[in-house]
Amino acid sequence: QVQLVESGGGLVQAGGSLRLSCVASGLRFSNIAMGWFRQAPGKEREFVAAISWSGGRTDYADSAKGRFTISRDNAKNMVFLQMNSLKPEDTAVYYCAAGRTIAWRIGAYDYWGQGTQVTVSS
Repeated sequence: QVQLVESGGGLVQAGGSLRLSCVASGLRFSNIAMGWFRQAPGKEREFVAAISWSGGRTDYADSAKGRFTISRDNAKNMVFLQMNSLKPEDTAVYYCAAGRTIAWRIGAYDYWGQGTQVTVSS
C-alpha cells in the first residue's frame, strides 16, 4: 500500500520560510519522480516543483523559481520543499505526489498525499 505523508506546514509571516517534508512508503522511492502541488481555496490544484528519481533534474513553476527548492533523500524515502520569501499568495494546501517522470500535469502522478496547510500572513 503506497502512502505519502506531508508535514511541515503552518502559519508564517510574509517573507518567512517553511520547509515541507514528504515521506513515502510502499513503493520503490529511488525509481520514481516526485512533485509538489498546491491548491488554494476556490482554485485548481497547480504544479509547484518536481524532481527526478536521482535528484539530478528539477523543474519549477514560475511562481516558485528563485524562492523554492525541491530536494530528496532516497535513503530516507523523503522529498522536501524549502520555501523562502513566502508571500500571502503562497497560501494553499501543499501536496506531494509520486509519478513516473517530471511533469506539470496532475494526471502524470499516480499517488498523492493528504496535504499540509501553508498559511502566509501579510
